[in-house]
Amino acid sequence: MDIVTMARKAPSKARKTSLPPFLSNPFVLALAAVAVVFAVAMGVATLTGGRSGGGQAQQAPVQHAAVPPAPPSVLPATPPSSPAVKAESPAHAAEGPEHAVPEKPAQDKAEARPPATTVAMLPPPVPPALPPVQAPSGNAALWRKNALPAEVPPGKPIIAIVIDDMGLDRKRSARMAGLHGPLTLSWLPYARELSAQSKAARANGHELMLHMPMEPSVKADPGPNALLVSLDKGEIVKRFRTALDSFDGYVGVNNHMGSRFTADRAALTPVLAELHRRGLLWLDSRTTPNSAGIGLAKELKMPWVGRDIFLDNEETVAAVKAQLAKTEQVARRQGYAVAIGHPHDATIEALASWLPDVQKRGFVLVPVSAVVRTHHAGG
Repeated sequence: MDIVTMARKAPSKARKTSLPPFLSNPFVLALAAVAVVFAVAMGVATLTGGRSGGGQAQQAPVQHAAVPPAPPSVLPATPPSSPAVKAESPAHAAEGPEHAVPEKPAQDKAEARPPATTVAMLPPPVPPALPPVQAPSGNAALWRKNALPAEVPPGKPIIAIVIDDMGLDRKRSARMAGLHGPLTLSWLPYARELSAQSKAARANGHELMLHMPMEPSVKADPGPNALLVSLDKGEIVKRFRTALDSFDGYVGVNNHMGSRFTADRAALTPVLAELHRRGLLWLDSRTTPNSAGIGLAKELKMPWVGRDIFLDNEETVAAVKAQLAKTEQVARRQGYAVAIGHPHDATIEALASWLPDVQKRGFVLVPVSAVVRTHHAGG
């Protein structure tokens, strides 16, 4: 009985020992499981095409190969399949390739924006700075028609003396107009009997201008119907046209006060546009370094000039003479000079002694239109 039993069990024992020894090693079995996972992942990637998710499917097995195998006593019954599922998720395949591609840097995203976004970022077209103004050209312009005739010898420095605030103090205005010129006399539009006063001065050989009241930046009264930055464009033009119609025979306009108004480009633009439309010149008194007047005149291509020297900020004869000497220096340096004064007693006295000798020192006294014509004739 024992011999038979042993004989029957012998083949079974022989079958158990017939397997290769390495298959009983748990480490070999773990490596085999990893190999199976890798083979399954590669097969799935090949079947689905793996356009965008393939990169992730190929990386998954490599990451798990670096994980140490389970201990021999805890050998898994089935190979892990979750990494392969993450590597090629059906949800990713359904959403499309743009969701499976790893996120690009910010620069790549900006380059991939649709053309509409790029067009929206372009700056809008710049409108013309100023509307076109139809102005009379050549001798048809009022500033040329009303200009005092003056000869400008080539190579000689020229000086224009402009006297502001004419017309209010009639006695001093008459004294100034009685000086030997030519001077350029700028009249306030609200002066009484303005037409008669200005015609008498023109008959005495002086050029005429309109001295337009404009808002200052300090507490001072520029006079009735002054141009203010708080006014709308319609009221500004209305007041300005009323002043322009107060008398005639003048060549242009300069500002009375106006340190705030001339610095406001939007407020000053319709004023210079109206001047240009009428064919008149602009003299910027430069009561502020921030004046937009000359820049606007250049854009409009209208005739313009700027003040170089103030004569009588200090109302003494000695101070005015010192400023006249500075005027001569400027004229020698740049070929011309424009000085502005007022009908004060000290200014009248200083000019009365300076005028007869200025030509002896090599200068030519001219009206302001001659300076514009020879240096800044923009229209």
